[in-house]
Amino acid sequence: MPKLSHALMLVAGLSLAACANPDRFGAGSDGFGPGGAGMGIDQAGLGDVNDPRSPAFFQSQIGDRVFFTVDSSSLNDNARQTLQAQARWLIDNPQFRIIIEGHADERGTREYNVALGARRANAVVEFLAAQGIATSRMRTVSYGKERPVEACPEPRCWDVNRRAVTVISVGAGA
Repeated sequence: MPKLSHALMLVAGLSLAACANPDRFGAGSDGFGPGGAGMGIDQAGLGDVNDPRSPAFFQSQIGDRVFFTVDSSSLNDNARQTLQAQARWLIDNPQFRIIIEGHADERGTREYNVALGARRANAVVEFLAAQGIATSRMRTVSYGKERPVEACPEPRCWDVNRRAVTVISVGAGA
């Protein structure tokens, strides 16, 4: 009987873990791909990294993220260069929409970091819009400190967690 109890607890735990963020790969349909926001192309469907029209190329060659300094949503020169390249790719590939995820490091309150992540994502949207990308092709979401790339109380971890990530989504472009 103890084995059955352990098995049931394991299944229940895994089921809850799968529901931790049900909208990450979407159940709705808001025009940001089949399945809604966050329903980007799965890893198997990213395409060929050598195909300049593929999301895999975007992710590996263009760069899907920009980084920020502490308590800031200002874009530095490196971020602007990456975003200019993203804008060129998006202009050449109007069939894609994007979701910009705003992130923060682990310091500060949850509320503060969600607001900071939102400001970071909005800074990216504003920059891309100024480059000619229609705002109807972009959506933002802030995860604050909830989705760290690395979790540790050290500056190297904080540096990689202060970011905005551009996620490619399938859908008719504007």
